[in-house]
Amino acid sequence: MTELNVLNSKFEKAGSLKIDRDFSVDSINGTVVHQVVKATLAGRRQGTAMTKTKGFVSGGGKKPFKQKGTGNARQGSTRSPLMPGGGTVFGPTPRDYTQKVNKKVMLNAIASVLADKHQAGKLHIVETIEATGKTKDMFKTLTTRGLLPALVITTEVNEKVNRSVSNLARAKYAPVDGFSVYEAIKFENLIIEKGAFEKLLSRLV
Repeated sequence: MTELNVLNSKFEKAGSLKIDRDFSVDSINGTVVHQVVKATLAGRRQGTAMTKTKGFVSGGGKKPFKQKGTGNARQGSTRSPLMPGGGTVFGPTPRDYTQKVNKKVMLNAIASVLADKHQAGKLHIVETIEATGKTKDMFKTLTTRGLLPALVITTEVNEKVNRSVSNLARAKYAPVDGFSVYEAIKFENLIIEKGAFEKLLSRLV
């Protein structure tokens, strides 16, 4: 059993939330977090690097010079990797860098990140995140309370919060369905609506 503080829209303590889950240091599994982060970054690679092999280089239909009598090594094509302008040997080809992450590993990583943020005092559960849609207002709110850099998570897609956060250099917004372990680690503070937090916890059961 863990008791967490709940803040109101002004980021002042408004109550507490008791959850039937262990958020102690012992519950943090750095290995699975590393695995998920590595898979996330690998999945973002384009994998479009490519060089032309002999078969992809144009030309080369005619033998460059006669077989014997020139003093050169025999060649059958100007597109040979041995010839200037020829193809590349064992060059990169388009590939998919995606790494599979099992569901249990992903959920374990999410639980570990939440526990780590709680232990560090960087997990801020808010009843409702309110925003005017103006970046300067959100910047003032977060800087006044020392909450930057921050990842802001809402229960549903909130366009006003998105507009307020999107232009901040040290903050990022996402609905809970788009929660990313990598982004949660990247930003020091995790500001999450109570409904979104409960939704994450329901996935961990």
